[in-house]
Amino acid sequence: MYLGFTVWQAFTARFFPGVLVKGLPVPSLNNKQLVYNCNGIASWYVDLVLLFVLHYNSIWNLGDIVDNLGPIMMVSVIWSNIVSVITYAVAFLTKTTHRMSGSHAYDFFMGAPLNPRFLGIDLKMWSEIRIPWKILFLVSLSAAVKEHDVNAAAALAKGLPSTFDLMGLGIVELPIIRTSAPLLFMLLAHTLYVNACMKGEECIPTTWDIFYEKWGWMLIYWNLSGVPFSYCYSTVYLLNKSLAGETVVHPSWYQTTLFVALLAAYYVWDTANSQKNRFRMKERGTYVERNTFPQLPWGTLENPTYLKTKRGTKLLTGGWWGIARKIHYTADLVMALSWGLVTGTGSGIPYFYFFFFTTVLVHRVSRDIELCKEKYGDDWDAYCKIVPYIFIPGIF
Repeated sequence: MYLGFTVWQAFTARFFPGVLVKGLPVPSLNNKQLVYNCNGIASWYVDLVLLFVLHYNSIWNLGDIVDNLGPIMMVSVIWSNIVSVITYAVAFLTKTTHRMSGSHAYDFFMGAPLNPRFLGIDLKMWSEIRIPWKILFLVSLSAAVKEHDVNAAAALAKGLPSTFDLMGLGIVELPIIRTSAPLLFMLLAHTLYVNACMKGEECIPTTWDIFYEKWGWMLIYWNLSGVPFSYCYSTVYLLNKSLAGETVVHPSWYQTTLFVALLAAYYVWDTANSQKNRFRMKERGTYVERNTFPQLPWGTLENPTYLKTKRGTKLLTGGWWGIARKIHYTADLVMALSWGLVTGTGSGIPYFYFFFFTTVLVHRVSRDIELCKEKYGDDWDAYCKIVPYIFIPGIF
């Protein structure tokens, strides 16, 4: 199941049409700009159609994913380690090693190649976007389907109806969804995240991960196995509680507040990332206008304010980036916290993602500040005076 999904994602990445986007100049390739075929949104929509067709026609029950989650996870662990070994060996055989330390243990962990490609697929970007987030979505979708099927069977045994009359005229009958609100919340959260990654894939080639970080065990294992099977703790916890007859139920005001917080945080996260990346792409002349759904208001800044540095580059001070320097991280953390809060306080395990992600972002921010101080010098100090807050305006 896992390997079949991986092959399918590789097939769509290779052959589906998309937008061609150039990455940053790569120093080790004489400043060549690699071209990326960003067809994630096409792949995503086809995935959704196929999933519906397979499940609706009883060809494959989506609940099978969570029923076999352990074996699938084990396959992902084995596969990610195999890929890591092959990648490391091939880098030496093809003489594409990059920034090697001389320690095989360290270099295997951090990676040997910078931009490995196979059959026209950029493996690093493909594994970062196509595999982890789609699997995470599939786990939540499977859990929602599983809970619905179990509850629907129980309701049918009690003689309860399985459909309701939409118009009250006996014309339109719709199935009654028997998935709990917390699991629907997780499904929405993961759907929003995946859709954002797919619709904004053209922004990925210029990120630090793609430009600088090598493709080693750290990224390979984390993307092919770690992310999808550790970030799903909230979903698995909610499903297990439900199957044990202890469905997590919250007061309406609490559940509504979580939905509002999730959507508000998502809006800030989506538009903030869009503002920054489109500003950079316009500056480099690589901007491509997209109409992928949803294009949210304030996602693109017209005539934004900025600080021009002595290096000739521009530091954005308009939009969300004039409010706080890392406001997209703040929004990301709010979403992460909501994934835990929706499970209640019965266990600390569903909060793993929030605490882990907080640690990652704190490290990332400290790294970015250090790099920017070194890169921009006095201009960075001037920028920090214009935008003094990092996460929360007026507070921190």
